[in-house]
Amino acid sequence: MGRFIVLGRFQPFHKGHEYLVKTAFSMMSDEDELVVAIGSQQAGWEPNNPWTADERQAMIQTWADGENIVCTIVSIEDINDPPNWVKHAEKSHGTGTLVTTDLEAKQLYDDANFEVEMLEMNERDRLEGWRIRQTAKMLSTVYDDDAVREVLKESIPQAVIEWLIENDALFRLSTFETGVYAG
Repeated sequence: MGRFIVLGRFQPFHKGHEYLVKTAFSMMSDEDELVVAIGSQQAGWEPNNPWTADERQAMIQTWADGENIVCTIVSIEDINDPPNWVKHAEKSHGTGTLVTTDLEAKQLYDDANFEVEMLEMNERDRLEGWRIRQTAKMLSTVYDDDAVREVLKESIPQAVIEWLIENDALFRLSTFETGVYAG
């Protein structure tokens, strides 16, 4: 039995993450396990990390259920210690093959003698987390769910959009200070 691991902050779970998870899932045999590892477990309710680990887990599980993808979702607290990150993270996600598009993660896991499956980035310009959060922030005070769906559908899977709407999880984005004076 093997294990395929996809690691990210998932702030929010977007189509780039969807690509990673679906690709990892397609590599598996019936005996293998897919682990989605949520980093920055302790982060939430802040501009770069607006959703808590529990909320991110709910987003991912809602999406996975809709896609008939069976996965184990774990959370990992940041330790801000890159040389010791893999050993720390392994306690949560176990050993296996990391599936990633991130060069820094690849290097850390390579250095720890982990097997790494490096994938080509999928539309990175459009699917950067900060861009998606900024778009979602602009929509956070739009009280037209159909308009929100229309704009976010290019970057966020439909099941996650519905989760964000149903849980009123976009509104908090409008409450964060940008640090930019607009006067």
